[in-house]
Amino acid sequence: MPEGDTVWNTARVLHRALAGARITGSDFRVPQLATTDLTDWTVRESASRGKHLLLRLNAPTGEHWTLHSHLRMDGAWRAYAPGERWSGRPAHLIRAVLRSPGAVAVGYHLHDLTLVPTAEEDQLVGHLGPDLLGSDWDPAEAVRRLADHPEQTIGEALLDQRNLAGVGNLYKCEVLFLRGVSPWTPVGKVPDLPGLVALAQRLLAANRGRWTQSSTGSLHRGQTSYVYGRRAQPCRRCGTAIRKEELGERVTYWCPVCQPERPGPPSSG
Repeated sequence: MPEGDTVWNTARVLHRALAGARITGSDFRVPQLATTDLTDWTVRESASRGKHLLLRLNAPTGEHWTLHSHLRMDGAWRAYAPGERWSGRPAHLIRAVLRSPGAVAVGYHLHDLTLVPTAEEDQLVGHLGPDLLGSDWDPAEAVRRLADHPEQTIGEALLDQRNLAGVGNLYKCEVLFLRGVSPWTPVGKVPDLPGLVALAQRLLAANRGRWTQSSTGSLHRGQTSYVYGRRAQPCRRCGTAIRKEELGERVTYWCPVCQPERPGPPSSG
């Protein structure tokens, strides 16, 4: 599931494959870019901003452009050697192909795929909060944005990319478990909000550069999370069955003993 660290890793894969290269052919399989041809454009860099990918390009006429994509829940970019079989996803999911002399970048199930002048990137990502893995990371600003909505549940607030950019459902669940905070706790009642934000940044940073996302320190299958994806399995701390329930538009996992005092009726999880 793409979260801030996965998108950061993907941006680095594209940068290594394409940065400095001249595009020898492109194929966009989305209506808004169907007639766009990037042949002879040059790739300047690939960068991430929260969960957004920004491939920055130079047109042959000298203008700077950005190919923007969002992975959401199921998008992916893969880089292949010329002539290598594209094995990442089914072909009908391909949305973009960029060819260069040394690599072919293939985008699967991409969302919000757009080409804009680089000077206008802020129209796409300017609303985001501080990026947990970016040069703009500002924990105090992230805390301030969270605290501006004291009645919102902390589970929903952490997923709001306008507060801090990069946390997805996995890290939301894991951070709240590690801090002993119920996902239903109003932001205004979360003890040590700066500590929670700092932990979120450390977890994402620890997984930067690898594809296995772990909050436990283990990279072994089935041992990488405390609560996420572990419904009805015993809590690694107290042995209580982990619960799963909807919170807002997403599901959440939590331990009712290690993360107590959830408001409202008891869960049937």
